[in-house]
Amino acid sequence: MKAKELRDLSLDELEAKERELRGELFNARVKHSTGQLENTAKLRTVRRDVARLETVLREKHGAKP
Repeated sequence: MKAKELRDLSLDELEAKERELRGELFNARVKHSTGQLENTAKLRTVRRDVARLETVLREKHGAKP
């Protein structure tokens, strides 16, 4: 997911997307630990998507790090 696509979403949509991605990341970690995850690169991509999402949320809230 691109940052530009995320910036076009509203705050409510971003927060919903964050919950969705965090759930997906949790499930991927569980599958990885049990040996059921076939595409291990998914962990990296989902983790980066969560980071992008947090960055955009921080920009929209106007918070300073």
